[in-house]
Amino acid sequence: MWAVYLPVSFYYLYLSIKARSFFFFSAANPSIENGGMFFESKWLIYQQMPKELFPSTIFVAPLDSMDHILHKMKEAFIRYPIIAKPDRGERGWLVKKIESEQALKQYKDAMNITFLIQSYVAAPIELSVFYYRHPNAAKGNITSLTFKKLLSITGDGSHTIKELIFQQDRAFLQYPHLKKNSEIDFNLVLEENAVLQIVPYGNHALGAMFVNYNHLITADLVNVFDVISKRIEGFYFGRYDLRCSSIENLMLGKDISILELNGAGAEPAHIYDPEFSFWQAQKVLARHYKMMFDAAMVNQQKGIEFMSFRKFKETIRLEKNYKRNLLCY
Repeated sequence: MWAVYLPVSFYYLYLSIKARSFFFFSAANPSIENGGMFFESKWLIYQQMPKELFPSTIFVAPLDSMDHILHKMKEAFIRYPIIAKPDRGERGWLVKKIESEQALKQYKDAMNITFLIQSYVAAPIELSVFYYRHPNAAKGNITSLTFKKLLSITGDGSHTIKELIFQQDRAFLQYPHLKKNSEIDFNLVLEENAVLQIVPYGNHALGAMFVNYNHLITADLVNVFDVISKRIEGFYFGRYDLRCSSIENLMLGKDISILELNGAGAEPAHIYDPEFSFWQAQKVLARHYKMMFDAAMVNQQKGIEFMSFRKFKETIRLEKNYKRNLLCY
């Protein structure tokens, strides 16, 4: 990540000098902790979203018993498979698809931190939509639309799953993570042309390929996300990670399930398309820093204070403690 962000960090420094604060990002989204730059609670973000926009989700505290968790799941109509993930985490950290009560207990026993349980959304298309609206503007913009090609392998009738993983550029890098998954039979030989999805969520750090779909951005799509975003008070700059049944329904605002809403720390994910150049990415990141700066400065004029250095240090301390409390998983 340092290689991606080092050049554009000088522009961020320039904007910080203009803002007279390194932490101007905190005012970009007043309703999200720390503006959504880091260590924000996913649960608190969900509480600000209309419930029909995201999968059924429950909050789990470290002292919650399995009986209590199962009761809350029943009340929320959450059934297996489920997605479990830390309430405060990023880049796919400890996100896991769980198929059974036994696997859930194993996950819970290792997580001495707050985490979320969420209904698994089986819709076939996973996308990221980066949205920005100037706080004084009636309409916003979509600056990035990214298709997420989930990590999978294709059988040839002769090689085992493990052998196929090591033959693929993206998959072999994930093997240290994948080998912990007891649900994968690495010695199984897949039939010819049989496709096995080995990571069920679209995270770049976990092997998904990001494909630039910006050519599909239309006025109708912007209208869809204007309507959604205006229902989330205090949100102006960030990325929706979602699943939908089809591109056609996405354009109509139908069958959309928002998996996460990320604030100031979000990236316009299309920059990770293999065809996208490094210097193109720098320009895109700089342009998004300027958008974040503009939103923050307007919100400051409306009375939203920037994060103090003292608050920044305290948040970093809390983040370290949060991850330190994690048991070995």
